[in-house]
Amino acid sequence: MSRPDRKALVAAYKERKTVAGVFAVICTATGQVWVGTSRHIDTHQNGLWFSLKHSSGRNRELQSAWSAHGEPEFRFEQLDRLPDDISDMARDTELKSRSALWTQRLGAARL
Repeated sequence: MSRPDRKALVAAYKERKTVAGVFAVICTATGQVWVGTSRHIDTHQNGLWFSLKHSSGRNRELQSAWSAHGEPEFRFEQLDRLPDDISDMARDTELKSRSALWTQRLGAARL
């Protein structure tokens, strides 16, 4: 790959829009559900699964369930996506309110 091509690809990557939203992690073995928010919902699962695989998950209950049942028993579902044009301040407020709504609806724990 030529240097100008690489620079163009890096610039395009840096300028891409990220999508914030609310997600759920579901353990099919136990029925447990955890709800969380992310400013980068499209890529959040990769980081979360990586930390759980390496026993460094931030949520003890989720890490314990992951260690007991393994990756095949877990699903990651996007529950809500925020619009692209939302301001930073409104985004944080909206994520909190939508997360609370989904947590209550699903009877879930929070991440």
